[in-house]
Amino acid sequence: MSDRSDRLFSRAEAILAGKSNGFGMPILQMLAHRRYGPAMLSLAARKTDTGKRADLGRFSDATSPAGLMYRAFQQGEVNAAQNLALTLFYAGDLPGYRKWLRRAARGGDKDAAKELSRFEVRQPYPLARRMKRIRPFRRDGS
Repeated sequence: MSDRSDRLFSRAEAILAGKSNGFGMPILQMLAHRRYGPAMLSLAARKTDTGKRADLGRFSDATSPAGLMYRAFQQGEVNAAQNLALTLFYAGDLPGYRKWLRRAARGGDKDAAKELSRFEVRQPYPLARRMKRIRPFRRDGS
């Protein structure tokens, strides 16, 4: 089943990237309904591309982006916690961002542990400009 899911996921991503013909979103929705982790994260990312808090939804709703990322995290998907942390950051929820970054670090994500150790309220990311938490880049590029 995993090989089939991997092939379907690759096909859906190719369709959505414009490299193939067909409908990619129904394939992603079907895979997410069958609890395929990468499809759940991809579908959640596509639903939250505007960065608005209203698009995130609730953790209790299995079809909302927050619910999809939470269920992917529960299944043991490696980068689900960090995806959820960054989504919460862009939505303006800094306590939620730190909570999910801690969970990602506990799960073994070294990038999340590094980011948590140098956490700053102001970030140099483009979407952070919307919430007025941007800082200039340092000379070392960070």
